[in-house]
Amino acid sequence: MLSVLIPVYNEERTLEEVVRRVCAIQIPKEIILVDDGSKDRSREILTRLDEQNRRGGDPLNRLKFFFHPLNQGKGAALKTALSHVTGDVVIIQDADLEYDPTDYPQLLEPVEAGLADVVYGTRFVGGGTHRVLFFWHSVGNRALTLISNMLTNLNLSDMEVGYKVFRAEVLKDIDLKSKRFGFEPEITMKMAKKRCRFYEVPISYHGRTYEEGKKITWKDGVVALFSMIRFRLGD
Repeated sequence: MLSVLIPVYNEERTLEEVVRRVCAIQIPKEIILVDDGSKDRSREILTRLDEQNRRGGDPLNRLKFFFHPLNQGKGAALKTALSHVTGDVVIIQDADLEYDPTDYPQLLEPVEAGLADVVYGTRFVGGGTHRVLFFWHSVGNRALTLISNMLTNLNLSDMEVGYKVFRAEVLKDIDLKSKRFGFEPEITMKMAKKRCRFYEVPISYHGRTYEEGKKITWKDGVVALFSMIRFRLGD
């Protein structure tokens, strides 16, 4: 079974739609949503969806809801979600609709074929439609990916991508330390140190502007850089 992890923070505009799109994928799955101390209507929306689910669930989609009392960060939300995983394969789904759940079959294929332990989507090689945004973001992403590859001896094209898929088995003994956006380099370093088999799959990408709710900034890039060094050398 597939486990879909959805960290949520202030995503009232897209939350119901992303849940609808994930549920529409015809794969048996559990969907684990963790609200990370949202200050908008996200918690209200999740509470309502939880009540609806309890009244009559969909046999194809088992929804689970968890709530952090205070904002701790994406990494902390994913750590909470991982503690409730019962599926064989785990996929991370952001709640902002930048990533399209219709890409799931392609992302899962290398794992289902027994080829991969870890599959990353890539926004930079092939793929579907892409919104054109933020030159300096793409430069920063490529720079961080280059440094990551130097430290891991991998040849990823998009280390910071949101779509990451794992065989649940390889996550069992991983102790996540990063509470915020340091999760991406941390999990990459730790999977590489375990000598997991990595694959990449082209995906579509529909990025947001800051006015539309994008949260990551240049400061998160600095954190990512230090996280790579920290988790490559220890922890």
